[in-house]
Amino acid sequence: MKDKHSTAEKSEKLSDAAELERQWRRIDWKRVEADVNRLQVRIAKATLETKHNTVKRLQYLLTHSFSAKLLAVKHVTTNKGKRTAGVDGILWATPADKMRAALKLTDRHYKAQPLKRVYIEKKGKAKKRPLGIPTMHDRAMQALYAMALDPVAETTADHRSFGFRKGRCCQDACEHLFQLLSTRNSPQWILEGDIKGCFDHISHEWLTEHIPMDKSVLRQFLKAGFVYSRQLFPTDEGTPQGGIISPILANMTLDGMEAVLESEFHKTQDDRFANKVNLVRYADDFIITAASRETAERAKEVIRAFLESRGLMLSEEKTLVTHIEDGFDMLGWNFRKYSGKLIIKPSAKSVKSINEKLHEVILQDGRTWTQEALIAKLNPIITGWTNYHQNVCAGDTFSAVDHTIFELLWRWAHRRHPNKPQGWKVRKYWHSKDTRRWVFCTERIELKAAEHTPIVRHVKIRANANPYLEPEYFEKRKFQSGMRRLSGKFKALWKKQQGICPVCNRTIDLAEERKIHFRVPRSQGGTDTMDNMVYVHTDCEKQFRRCCATA
Repeated sequence: MKDKHSTAEKSEKLSDAAELERQWRRIDWKRVEADVNRLQVRIAKATLETKHNTVKRLQYLLTHSFSAKLLAVKHVTTNKGKRTAGVDGILWATPADKMRAALKLTDRHYKAQPLKRVYIEKKGKAKKRPLGIPTMHDRAMQALYAMALDPVAETTADHRSFGFRKGRCCQDACEHLFQLLSTRNSPQWILEGDIKGCFDHISHEWLTEHIPMDKSVLRQFLKAGFVYSRQLFPTDEGTPQGGIISPILANMTLDGMEAVLESEFHKTQDDRFANKVNLVRYADDFIITAASRETAERAKEVIRAFLESRGLMLSEEKTLVTHIEDGFDMLGWNFRKYSGKLIIKPSAKSVKSINEKLHEVILQDGRTWTQEALIAKLNPIITGWTNYHQNVCAGDTFSAVDHTIFELLWRWAHRRHPNKPQGWKVRKYWHSKDTRRWVFCTERIELKAAEHTPIVRHVKIRANANPYLEPEYFEKRKFQSGMRRLSGKFKALWKKQQGICPVCNRTIDLAEERKIHFRVPRSQGGTDTMDNMVYVHTDCEKQFRRCCATA
């Protein structure tokens, strides 16, 4: 009778949309995150102490915790793919939908639905990348189990792995490569590694045997299949590109590269100095340094054998052995020594990509836009690209991008006013501001100049730092990163807020989506001053607006 009563009570709760909405809106997210983080820290400590049974028990507690289920639903409804439905066409759009989903999230009789297969274009390539879109429920399940798996992955990860990890970024990989290659006695040969279809070919048998998580749930994630053109296709290998847990699985599959290279080339201290073999990996892109071409070729064979046991293989066309004086590209940068001096700058492919994007926005999309609308579209593109490259020798490249933008804007102005004289176009769109001339601006907004972005050296993360065991170190890094990379009133605002979002009281990461908002909107007479400006997470934007409206 008790079971029947509880089932009926739960069913009544699930059907009461107003009550569910009220419950969702009253959630204390700070407490929810603290509850989840407490268990994640315990998992990381148990992993470090190799207490495998304790890890398994704590993972069970986390995946069955209601706080974790709430956080999983919040994650999948606030990320970029929240408006993309899976094969069932369901989206969790309302607070009642989200609360109902959290109550239903369980591994009991769980069966994953097939993924919806779509193909997205690769930049500069005719071949398209396959992307699998899980249903909202499956995404939430993946997010839930990713919370329990990530502390293990972080604790056991290779120290020189920088991709898809908390607190680590491309700039950390770049800085480590600089430290390896910039000295006089640095290794001169580079193995540029490329894994053929990494996400698509990882062995399911290897994952099931070696990934420390619920095996039945993992099999559901891996064996779900996908639907394309109304046909169901099985998945016998690989992890879905688009799955929340896929980057963690891929990283754990590739972890161990450092150890296998150490055992082969650094058996003694003399071997270490003679071979100079070092690994730098970002997701499935990796670089191996070597003292000679022969050593690089040997390292290639060692990695080939390592990958084979995991169902993976190197791409023969893209895996190259290169001398440092010829240079190589990685993560959008070119690394090359000129007369013995290492210079890192934006790669030609990266510059071509931004130029094509600017051409598309200005001369195609922006043909009918007003000047203000065009500036509002261009500024985030310029800011994002320059912020990514501001840690390398990019001053000349930034100036060249500004010149390209000017030429495109001149053509834009000529197309809008083909019969007007040149002087009229200049006076209408370009003005003087302070000591600067030829500023593309209006009274309310001006175009950002790429060359005004300061070049700031990135401080590399400590190799063995763990975000679950040393949270203070990572919080401090986020704040210091903002103090180095921001300037002017933005830096002053960052310092005033101590890098903390006033809505959720969490530290803002410059790599995260963030926005500057105005307490009093400029359309309502608000000023463009620091006292009226606030840094907030993009996810906190709506709540901030509600608070301002009721203030």
